[in-house]
Amino acid sequence: MRLDFIRGLYARSGPYASVYVDTDRSSEGASNVIQRRWAHLRERLAEEGAPPSALDPIGELMLDPVWAAPGRAAFSREGEIVLTEPLAHRPRRQTARWSPLPHVVPLLAQRGEHVPHLEVLADRAGGDVAVVADGRRRELTVEAAEGPIQKTGAGGWSQGNFEREVEETWRRNAVAVAEVVEKEAHGIGAQVVVLAGDPKARALVTDYLGKDVVRRLTVAEHGSRAPGADLEHFRREVEGACRAWTDRRCEELLNTYAAGNAVTGLTETARALRDRRVGAVLMHDDPSSTATMWIGPEPTQLSTDPAELAAWGVEEPVRERVDSALARAVAATDAELWFVPRLESPDGIGALLRF
Repeated sequence: MRLDFIRGLYARSGPYASVYVDTDRSSEGASNVIQRRWAHLRERLAEEGAPPSALDPIGELMLDPVWAAPGRAAFSREGEIVLTEPLAHRPRRQTARWSPLPHVVPLLAQRGEHVPHLEVLADRAGGDVAVVADGRRRELTVEAAEGPIQKTGAGGWSQGNFEREVEETWRRNAVAVAEVVEKEAHGIGAQVVVLAGDPKARALVTDYLGKDVVRRLTVAEHGSRAPGADLEHFRREVEGACRAWTDRRCEELLNTYAAGNAVTGLTETARALRDRRVGAVLMHDDPSSTATMWIGPEPTQLSTDPAELAAWGVEEPVRERVDSALARAVAATDAELWFVPRLESPDGIGALLRF
């Protein structure tokens, strides 16, 4: 995954409070339970040195029902919350840290890969196109051609001309939908395009899509533009198509790693990040890990050996979690971070190189 959305975190100096709280409000009396959870985490952060000015904004956020979600991650420094995100599920672990860098990896691991994709519902009158990228969703309606869209079957001398006119309307609407899909797919770098709706319209739209978009196309069996249509099954098919792409991409990265042009282990990965040679960091997701390394004030100043950082001009190296240090370096160098189920590496860390 790309980490553009957290890059702004590192524009401010730390330390940071990083908090993951179960904020599920589905049961009776949940607000009191959340309050107790936060009180416990706040006490822990205070013991670690976090000032009230960093903790008060988090408490207000966690206890406000307007921000209800199954779970929530929040990152603050003195006087402000710098990032917060709802979690689709309860956090794997309730966590509170006061540390030089924000502890973002639990959020990244639970958030998962946000696949840029298009969701398309087509019928013979046009289509609805949802553009999903960078955590945002934009919805478009395409209805370009005026003309009859329903064959009557009435017969008569003009029936053939009328049916050809209807089919031409279908065709022009399909062309319009395909053009929008092409433009939006290229605009966001869509990895997945899911097309559903009327079978005839689906086929026509597919006919007018370019080969590069067709290669990313999944035709869904469920989904309709009809008013009040139940789209639950369609959304599941979209989720399945995005998950399948993520699985394929993960396997591609592991195969590339095994084939070469990669470095193995934390020490070599840190050196490659310092040289800005890394295209993607591969990390075995281990929520129990407490491994640490040394960092400097700049994102690419990281090493397993403080003497190495001193040689680079870092006067006072600071010890920090490995995953937090790597996430900062990845975000700053425009690389990607991928959580992988397995990795041939002694410490579960490796990297694919740009050069």
